[in-house]
Amino acid sequence: MKKKITSPKKLGTSRSRKSPGPNNAKPQTEESWMMRLYVAGQSAKSLAAIENLRRICDTHMAGRCTIEVIDLIRNPQLAKADQIVAIPTLVRKLPIPVRRIIGDLSATDKVLLSLELTPI
Repeated sequence: MKKKITSPKKLGTSRSRKSPGPNNAKPQTEESWMMRLYVAGQSAKSLAAIENLRRICDTHMAGRCTIEVIDLIRNPQLAKADQIVAIPTLVRKLPIPVRRIIGDLSATDKVLLSLELTPI
């Protein structure tokens, strides 16, 4: 069973803004992020990964992130699609290229580096 988790802010939307200036030549777009987090039930590492990912998304991608949590205890066959060999594993689907991070995501600086984000 797939379960979507979103923060209280509106997630998964992409907005365009016009650049300042007299001619507004090029609109700038914010990237929309889509991530899948594979977990195993309510284990301590799974819960920590969910909480850490929420915190990272709220802090660094507010309003631009969609998180899909997949419990492999309930649906083990879903691991094959993203070639999951360890859990918890985060798969960044968008923006491309696809990235994978294994672990509870507690090393925020390393997660941000892997996701190609800069720390605030």
